[in-house]
Amino acid sequence: MTSFPRPSTPFTLSPRRARYIDVSDIVEDGASRTADPELQLFEQLDLLYRTTCSILFNFVPTSGHPGGSISSGRIVQSLLFHTMEYDFADPERPEADIISYAAGHKAMGLYALWALRNELVRQGSELMGISGVMAPEARQLRLEDLLGFRRNATNGLPLFRRYSAKPLDGHPTCATPFIKIATGASGVGVPATLGLAAAAIDLYRTSAPKVHMLEGEGGMTPGRVHEALAAASATQLYNAFLHVDWNQASIDSNHVCREDGVPGDYVQWDPRELCYLHDWNVIFVPDGHDFRQVIAAQECAVHLESKQPTAIVYRTTKGWKYGLEGKDSHGAGHKFCSEGYYQSLKECEAAFGVAFPRASGEVAASAVEQLYFDTLMVLRQALKNSPALTRWATEKILASKNRLARSKRAIRPEAPDLSALYRGDAVSASSVPAELQFAPGSSVTLRDALGKSLNIINQRTGGAIMAASADLLGSTSVSLINRGFSDGFFNPVTNPSSRLVSVGGICEDAMGAFMAGLSSFGRHIGVTSSYSAFISALEHVAARLHGIGQQTRASVTGEPYKTWIMINAHAGAKTGEDGPTHADPQALQLLQECFPDNVMITLTPWDPQEIWPLLVASLKLRPAVLAPFVTRPPEKIIDRKAAGLPAAEAAVQGIYAIRHAERSAPDYHGTVVLQGNGVASIFINDVLPRLERQGLNLNIFYVTSAELFRALPAEEQERLFPEALSFEAMGITDFTLPTLYRWVRSDEGIRRSLHSFRGGHYLGSGSASKVLEEAGLHAEGQFSSILAYATMMEKTQLTT
Repeated sequence: MTSFPRPSTPFTLSPRRARYIDVSDIVEDGASRTADPELQLFEQLDLLYRTTCSILFNFVPTSGHPGGSISSGRIVQSLLFHTMEYDFADPERPEADIISYAAGHKAMGLYALWALRNELVRQGSELMGISGVMAPEARQLRLEDLLGFRRNATNGLPLFRRYSAKPLDGHPTCATPFIKIATGASGVGVPATLGLAAAAIDLYRTSAPKVHMLEGEGGMTPGRVHEALAAASATQLYNAFLHVDWNQASIDSNHVCREDGVPGDYVQWDPRELCYLHDWNVIFVPDGHDFRQVIAAQECAVHLESKQPTAIVYRTTKGWKYGLEGKDSHGAGHKFCSEGYYQSLKECEAAFGVAFPRASGEVAASAVEQLYFDTLMVLRQALKNSPALTRWATEKILASKNRLARSKRAIRPEAPDLSALYRGDAVSASSVPAELQFAPGSSVTLRDALGKSLNIINQRTGGAIMAASADLLGSTSVSLINRGFSDGFFNPVTNPSSRLVSVGGICEDAMGAFMAGLSSFGRHIGVTSSYSAFISALEHVAARLHGIGQQTRASVTGEPYKTWIMINAHAGAKTGEDGPTHADPQALQLLQECFPDNVMITLTPWDPQEIWPLLVASLKLRPAVLAPFVTRPPEKIIDRKAAGLPAAEAAVQGIYAIRHAERSAPDYHGTVVLQGNGVASIFINDVLPRLERQGLNLNIFYVTSAELFRALPAEEQERLFPEALSFEAMGITDFTLPTLYRWVRSDEGIRRSLHSFRGGHYLGSGSASKVLEEAGLHAEGQFSSILAYATMMEKTQLTT
């Protein structure tokens, strides 16, 4: 057996730029400036908060997460009433600090604290005789709105209707004031929030808003969080602050991480180690329920000068003082109106001199709602009994606004101006830049045309487009987006002018969420790029959450969606040399028409000349996500007019006719619909001339975007592609059969359609031409299939 020498020195991490601090040293040294009377008021606030969390779970007992909401309460209370700089009267103020519930399952705590803050400030401002402190009611979250916790807008309960309660989603969305992104799905919140931080620091540079995110150790286990931690430290997002509620409990475990020498059930790191490994400042709070330690850690964090992002790790107990702790309080709590529930209210009753109503026997749904409302009104009374608390809370909120004003944060004069894209005709689909007017006969890749188009927009908007790729900047041509800007990766400390962002390497998961967050700030368009085989699946969750965030934000602000571009590069069979693991035809099926209107627009150009009009027209529609599919090999530019094709601008309709046929003619041969660069380039160059020599009278259409077509008025859709044609058409696509179902609706048409899986298997490796041949999508396969279809149609015509 081989023996290995023992290392002469123990393994240690190489030196970090970041710092590690134990906050107990600061508190013991007397560095905390928080006075004892204020601590007592914070304690009262937290007692009301914990009570509200218990009430929320009691009246929505089938779901919710009381344990983590309670354990994180003091963290967020300290942020809102001590640390952050924001304007409570204006949730949309762009220079204000941001808070993000990356741990979306703590939404119960979010709603409880938001409602309490609103009530505290409402009562306090009335008591103090001041105005202008409250936001418009539509942008408040009131105590009455808690009637809508995890309720649908169609809920017909009488008090929900009487008080126009807001439906509060089970996990945070942008319908909630001050919330910029939707969170809750498997680690998306951290990278998306870091995207917000990147946008803020690019716009404001040294005076950037601070971006605070709340997460737990369980929420740090997804891989995309690790990718995001690496990205933030490499990029030096020093305005980012991660607040970790380390309570060691999840749904199934009470020992998530390794701690005190005991292996973790899930991971063998603790949050301090993970963050410090990734070169984040780490401030450890041994007792996350001690306001002195919590506040001292936050004060320390915002004054660190290391130019690295900062994590504050608070050791807490899930379900602290709730009566159920650890995993027992994660997604469950006391049974409805049980003795355990009433026990959780007693401390509040004693402290504030109130009595919460009790239920007896079976309670009808409307009676439960009345009991719920009456219980919330007891909270209102508790605050009326505590004028010192409401006055203090209001003063703290006003102080936050004043600190924000004194900070004099301003967007830098030369900052990106995305409005240049949307304003007038400065960027027009019909006005193709000279650089993109490709000469017939020349060779250009679709990806190159897309990269150059995005660069032109970037130049005209002063750098509003920032891009990331899965270690494929040059390969997918997104490096062109940065042409004319600083080389290398964006870093606000060392390279602030670059428009390329390093997101952890081969990290599509984090990359998508990060760029969705960057776009959500509202002054940039984030771009991600990778193989379509990977990016369409790996960024699907981030795309869905971004769509939810944009939809809910628009519902309350009326603002248009903020676009993120997901480039599905090296798409389909033309990446055949990489084999079926990379040349995946399924990607379009994951995205095309799978989202609500205007959330997702997919683009499938075949000709590089179609890229500019498609890109600009789509961006002007302001989708949440724009997903162009581009192939890797070069394309020979055709003279569209000489080939009898409409101008490239026709692509913006979503479908255009390559050839028109008269259905009433005796020699009518039917309709063929094509989609995908692979099949279309073969068809135009090789198949179409043969069909015309055969004298076939066919309708032939090319699909550039199902969503752009769907966005047209119904009468325009019918003019471009009469519905009757779909019941006779056959299709030919680079992609999968379901992507044709809008255009091909008959069983016979579906049976005759050509697609990548028609042979019933994944395609093998090889050159594009050979892989397309294996699929039957090569010139001979297309021609023979169309000829057989035309023969069938001719016979049908004769029979008719």
